[in-house]
Amino acid sequence: MKIMRYNPISKNWACSLRAPTLAVSLLLLITGCSTHRPWMNQPLIEAQALSVSPSTAYGQEVRPLVMDYAGWENQSIVMAVTLSGGGARAAAFGLGVLKGLDETHFEWDGQQTTLLAQVSLVAGVSGGSILATHLAAFGRETLRRFEPEFLNVNIENSLLIRLLNPDLLYRLSSPWYGRTQILAERLDKLYEGKKFGDLRRRPGYPDLLVTATDLTTGAAFEFTPEQFDLICSDLSGVPLSFAVASSSAVPLLLTPTALTNYAERCRTTHSSTVAKALPGVGTTPQTDNYRVRMLKATEQSYRDGLERPFIHLVDGGLTDNLGLRAQLDRLVVGGTLDESFRYAPTGSIRHLVLVAVNSERDLAERIDQTDRVPDTFQVVNSLLFGAGSRDTKTTLAMLKDDIQRWQSDLLRLRGQEGSPFAKDAQAHVISISFQDVPDQKLRSQVVHVPTAFTISKDAVENLQAAGRAALLASPDFQDLSRALKSR
Repeated sequence: MKIMRYNPISKNWACSLRAPTLAVSLLLLITGCSTHRPWMNQPLIEAQALSVSPSTAYGQEVRPLVMDYAGWENQSIVMAVTLSGGGARAAAFGLGVLKGLDETHFEWDGQQTTLLAQVSLVAGVSGGSILATHLAAFGRETLRRFEPEFLNVNIENSLLIRLLNPDLLYRLSSPWYGRTQILAERLDKLYEGKKFGDLRRRPGYPDLLVTATDLTTGAAFEFTPEQFDLICSDLSGVPLSFAVASSSAVPLLLTPTALTNYAERCRTTHSSTVAKALPGVGTTPQTDNYRVRMLKATEQSYRDGLERPFIHLVDGGLTDNLGLRAQLDRLVVGGTLDESFRYAPTGSIRHLVLVAVNSERDLAERIDQTDRVPDTFQVVNSLLFGAGSRDTKTTLAMLKDDIQRWQSDLLRLRGQEGSPFAKDAQAHVISISFQDVPDQKLRSQVVHVPTAFTISKDAVENLQAAGRAALLASPDFQDLSRALKSR
């Protein structure tokens, strides 16, 4: 077959693709807009609405996030992995970290296991949520399947090709159907149509936390039963693809998603633990602070379903690209560390482990090097990776302060009567970023990989190698590995 190499051919080809698009657009102007409506969340059934579980935000107390998930109560290793935003770059780097955890073998309670098998919770934001959700849905199979099913697929091209479909163009004319729904439909194939209800109570699989941003309040919106109880809706019926698409909905590039707030159907007289932690109601120096008050204000904003009948969500990285801040705040609400784990049996917890993976990259171009007016691309780049980087540093500083408090609490509480912590309990916080990649050449190759749904195969391989290497080189990870293997 003869290959045409001159520009007019490609130009004519592009025009031939443009023709049906223009024709469909003209048809839309003549016939009017579509009334197509995408998936929408449903209210709790009547029995649920009248009697919301006491472990939820409308019950007598809010159980802190770390103990909200089934199966944690009987674990001696409580381990969470958080995966930051950053598109396919974050997913590939995070996959390398997961592979490093899977390679860490040790004996525990008389059985051979790995650190990956001990992960109780996997949390993700934006690009990190794509990988986190796959791990929660398919477990260890993710190590084999995720690269060929997502990382090596040109997602952006497949979405663009779909835009040439006249039926899809007609649906896009609907005021209820946006570009993010196209992404959600593509992700639904990746997750094989699974919903949050499909993830419940499965031994060997971690629980899942996906975070988006509430466009109105700017607060984190977590896809948890507690969050959905606030809007009187059932998380179990929410497609995994909807949560991930919402968490990945970069403003302007993608459109916000929407949820219906049915809070008026679930009114009760109970108050949450967040409310009880406010000044004047048995506060402590740890719980009487702005972080608790902000959580309370955010919670309160969802209670009035008439004032806010719909919740619009965008990229979770706008609130916290690490996906850590809301979890840290909820631990603060719990007060002391033992309060946060009060549902665990006495003396049962021996290791608390948090692995925080930060896939944030450097600025592609520094505007401080010239006095010229920055163009649109430079402004967006600086906002995302300059100003956004400051928010990440703030979260990491909060984490550092909280770690010191946890360590102090643990030393005081472990082995005490009624304490959930064993007498030799330890806390391990392992923060992984591109700056932790030991090989300078590899580090320079990955640090400027763009934020996109599709990256080159070489970048995919380099990022996985970098994630694994950064984990294994971490002094905190090495301390954890020695502690587990010396038992």
